[in-house]
Parts: sequence; C-alpha cells; structure tokens
Amino acid sequence: MHPYIPHLLEDIAKAHRKDSPQEQESEQSIEEHFEEIERWISEDPPHTFGHFCGLKVEDFPPAGQLSEEDMAIVRKAFDKMMSSWNLDIDLPDELPMSIAYSMTVDTLNQKTAIVNNGFMTFDYCSGAPEECVFKEYCPCLKRIDDIPDEMDMDMDDEDGELPY
Repeated sequence: MHPYIPHLLEDIAKAHRKDSPQEQESEQSIEEHFEEIERWISEDPPHTFGHFCGLKVEDFPPAGQLSEEDMAIVRKAFDKMMSSWNLDIDLPDELPMSIAYSMTVDTLNQKTAIVNNGFMTFDYCSGAPEECVFKEYCPCLKRIDDIPDEMDMDMDDEDGELPY
C-alpha cells in the first residue's frame, strides 16, 4: 500500500456529511418545497462537490502513482463518502481502474446540488458513443451492436415513415 493512502482514507472519512438529511428540519411547506424544486431546475449549482466536502483534487495522488488495489481502496471509501452527501457516480463496469479513479476524484471539481431526498448522480454518458468520454468502454456501444440490422435504416426515405 502506498504510504499516503492511510492519510487519504482518514481525510475522506472526515469529508462525510456531518448532518444527515433525517437530522435536518423536515418541516417544509408545500410552497417551500416547490420553490426548492424550481430553483433546482432553473439555476446552475453555485458550488462544486469539493466545496461541500472539503476535499481537493490536489489531495489525491495521480493514478500513475498508485497500484490498482490502492485506487480500488480509495474509490470504495470515496463512493461511501459521496453516498453520505446523497451523490453517486455512474461509470461503466469495464472502465479501467485508473480512468474510474481519475473520474471519481474529478467529481470534486464538478458543480452539484446537494439534495436531502433522493440522489444526484454524476453521469458522463451522452448516449452517443461517437462523442462519449468513455470511448471504447461506452456501454452504449453494446446496446447499438444489439440493434437488429433491419432496425438500422436510413430515416431520409422519401416518405419519412417507419417500416412498421
């Protein structure tokens, strides 16, 4: 184990959300609830995840300095800490550990809202494999390969109608 990992795990443990949503005041009028939803829909979040949890990307060694096992240990602790903030990250299972580690740590630089009910997910998939940040690991590639050939048609037909 890299000698810095125990210190990093301690910092991640300290970054857990201190006040759970259940401990917060849950008495909210329906008007306040709808105002909160409206703000969430119409405004960009003002702060990064790092602002909320207190960690910085610079606190984490680059993937090249860690073993796969070290990165897996850090990711597991980081995912647990994210969960305390009602956050998670959606990454393909096939993604190499070094990329998954780097993307997980980079969530600290991403603006996000912290919600008390439900979860917010960092989701990098655009649904278009050609433009996907996951490149050859994009889960959409498999779904596209599974589409039958007869469904793969040119939609610029004369009448523009579907064949079914």
